[in-house]
Amino acid sequence: MDWLEWLLSRELRQVVLQHDLFIPLLFIVRVLAMTALEWVVPAREVPYRTLLALDIVGAALVGYLMIPAARYLSEMIVIHPVLPEAVLTLPTAMLFAFYYLVGDFGAYWVHRLLHLTPFWRMHKWHHSPTTMYWLAGYRTSLTQLVFFNLPWMFASSLFGMAPWWMYVLALSSHMVLNDWMHMNLTWRSNWLEWILVTPRYHHIHHSCDLALSDTNFGVTFSIWDRLFGTYTDPDQVKEPLSFGIGEKVPLIRLVAGF
Repeated sequence: MDWLEWLLSRELRQVVLQHDLFIPLLFIVRVLAMTALEWVVPAREVPYRTLLALDIVGAALVGYLMIPAARYLSEMIVIHPVLPEAVLTLPTAMLFAFYYLVGDFGAYWVHRLLHLTPFWRMHKWHHSPTTMYWLAGYRTSLTQLVFFNLPWMFASSLFGMAPWWMYVLALSSHMVLNDWMHMNLTWRSNWLEWILVTPRYHHIHHSCDLALSDTNFGVTFSIWDRLFGTYTDPDQVKEPLSFGIGEKVPLIRLVAGF
């Protein structure tokens, strides 16, 4: 079909990349797809009319202001290991798998660090939503972004000789996985939760009950929680979950993470 050939054409790809249209277009697709899924099989009622417009504006500010600023600051402190060519020339799929294993292992420990008292203020904004749905996950302070960038930027050294699209795939996958784990979705899969973080798995971590929010720190893979003793089985949580931090904090302090 002509339209499909046009969508897959090199010319369209060049226009999208040259004019920095990929992220805005992906965001539009995410808004439509994620919201539609939540409407079809919702876990709880979500006041979209109240939340969605403001959260879209907030996500845009985070994406275009805070993420570039955090990346600049992270580059000043991150360690980029020098890897041998034998590693850098491994098959692309293997490099991508290693990237996620290394980065996610580091992200698990950064996440646990941010729940310690001296660092909690950096992470408060992320836990402040009282309604969990796919766009709640964008709430992240500048300081949290700086810290969470570090393991992934360290792991991205594996892409030293990788094709350009690996960076696009990695960026896109992080966005979609962040949406996924926060989604308001009635869906369960015990076998998948042995490997990956799912919405119901991560929603336990967002509970305002400290006994639950100090568990299930996994960002992508659930295996780290099982290995290091921070796992809570969603099937064992019988009471309905409530979310939020239980206190009023000025927005500027939440966003800055101070």
